[in-house]
Amino acid sequence: MMRDKDYEFQEWIQLYSQSLLNKALYLLSDKNDAEDIVQEVFMSAYLSFESFSGKSSPSTWLQSILRNKIADFYREKYKSPINFSISQFFDENGAWKDESVTNIWEEPSDNDFEIALHNCIEKLPLRWKIPVKLYYLKQKKNEEVCQEMGITPTNLWKILQRSRLQLRECLETNWFRQ
Repeated sequence: MMRDKDYEFQEWIQLYSQSLLNKALYLLSDKNDAEDIVQEVFMSAYLSFESFSGKSSPSTWLQSILRNKIADFYREKYKSPINFSISQFFDENGAWKDESVTNIWEEPSDNDFEIALHNCIEKLPLRWKIPVKLYYLKQKKNEEVCQEMGITPTNLWKILQRSRLQLRECLETNWFRQ
């Protein structure tokens, strides 16, 4: 039985474009790059349409092409050298070209920061607050915190990671933007 390539492919575009774009956007964090990659996925799929045997769903096949395209994107991105010259930042005497870099910042007192940090830690959920205090403030080792809390090292790592994100957000709101 012959498949109508163009008709079937148009259906795929309608059905799978959004899910491919969502995944690409998640993996690339840039809308333009994600749109370009999805376009490449469909071009590749169209050119190799005859090789699709139907052993998997079209979505699975397109997702596989997407993964490969994203891997190629990152490979190419990290192979490319970063082009910059130190002369962009310094003059011929070695002084900063942009004087704003050397401006003295007015630093808030350490006490202000400690108060803000303490308030942010207190806003953490209890199951996060205790491990954070044990690990960072009392400087206990992973094993000790895990033993006291009755959690696995992986769980501790996730709690600390999520706590840091929440603390960062809290500090950005309550301290850095004063």
